[in-house]
Amino acid sequence: MRTLIEHLEFAFLVDANDTVVRDASILIENDRIVDIGAAAEVAARHRGESFDRVMDGRMLGICPGFVDSHVHLSETLSRAVFPDNLNTRAWVFHWAKPFYAHITEEDEYWGALLGITEMLRNGTTCFIDMGSQYDPGITVRAMEQTGIRGVTGRHAADNPPPELPRGWTEEMARHHFFPNAEAALAELEACVRKYDGALDGRVRCWVNIEGKEPCTLELHVGAQKLAERLGVGTTYHLATSIEEARVCEEKYGCWPITRIDRAGGIGSNLVIAHGAAVSDDEVKLLAERGAKVAFCPCSSFKLGKGATKIGKYPEMVAAGVTVGLGTDGVSAAGNMNLMRQMLIVAGMFKDARMKPDIFTARQALRAATIDGAKAAMWDHDIGSLEVGKKADFILFDLDHIEWTPFHDPLQALVFSASTASISQTWVDGKTLYSEGKVHGIDEPALRRKARELAAAAVVRAGLHEEGVETTTTLYDSGN
Repeated sequence: MRTLIEHLEFAFLVDANDTVVRDASILIENDRIVDIGAAAEVAARHRGESFDRVMDGRMLGICPGFVDSHVHLSETLSRAVFPDNLNTRAWVFHWAKPFYAHITEEDEYWGALLGITEMLRNGTTCFIDMGSQYDPGITVRAMEQTGIRGVTGRHAADNPPPELPRGWTEEMARHHFFPNAEAALAELEACVRKYDGALDGRVRCWVNIEGKEPCTLELHVGAQKLAERLGVGTTYHLATSIEEARVCEEKYGCWPITRIDRAGGIGSNLVIAHGAAVSDDEVKLLAERGAKVAFCPCSSFKLGKGATKIGKYPEMVAAGVTVGLGTDGVSAAGNMNLMRQMLIVAGMFKDARMKPDIFTARQALRAATIDGAKAAMWDHDIGSLEVGKKADFILFDLDHIEWTPFHDPLQALVFSASTASISQTWVDGKTLYSEGKVHGIDEPALRRKARELAAAAVVRAGLHEEGVETTTTLYDSGN
């Protein structure tokens, strides 16, 4: 199948030079880009050739598909359930854990399908999911139905608290917490061997763990080493808040990233989710080790992680650390919209530091595309529009109030436009979203099902009741 989209108003290549081509054409053959550039030059190179489809790109702009570097698809049914006056640790231990304790495998499937549908409508073509509470195959089924690309895994931890807090269940503890690191790693290896490379390579399965206090040091280090041996990545939560860093310092005499590194667990195949509490020395350490960071601006804003006050994200980028953008889960952040993350990250550090050039629109676009692809260890195939790469991209409708008028398309994309002007989302050379619909999904039925399942899960978890804790001391002492 050869498709030519010609005379696009602009094309963001997001290549090494951040090239923007005006009056551009792109030629796609099956799932790959075989040519892209100025329309006249592409036409000259392919004069006399035949195409299965020719699309008029006038009043359209093209951008690489967004890559969500950190998302929780199993959290999707909890949208707008948890209050917005919680710090990270209380949010996790007294709200998220009870929710996870009461969602079923069916809930996870419909939540994953709902989350992927939202992502495709918002231009996300690839994601790094923290993983299923049960089995990665649940997410794979949703990916198969929708055609998206992504990384998933099996959520794992091995350090339960001595007494289970309100809302946690013995059943959740059994499937969420493994008896030890060795048992957890054995199951994670089995998942990688079963699912990595599924759906003609659109699925990658990693050695994912929860991270932080619910995981032992042995599991943190073991996950990275196992992933290295299997040739895949690993991702977990670390240095997510100043509270976590202070507890770690009190227990171990150092902040979280330093603790893991001293045990040999920081490597180039690791994506640290959040990384809000990072010292200057740890910025250098991350750069030296080649580790990546997934920054979730909306999550930081809602939970008060301190990105604008203590966050070292501009310093990380300046030091050469790959920083991708993530949305986190919908309860932590409220949405799965990477365009919203781009807007925030392109402005928050300018304002906090009163330096308008500290983190620019160009860097925001890279964080949402090629740097996310680097975090996913997939940048040889996705993240930019270059010959030989996968045909994963977004088409914007420029005959939209948000784009009227504009001079610099990059400024318009980051500061003016929203997902409302996304016309089409393509993955693997196929149109997955167009004409306001995600193909192959009965969206009204999906929304009805999601509302029904979510309401029941909230009641089972007791999160509709008064008295759910909003502060915590869990894991403050002991191991």
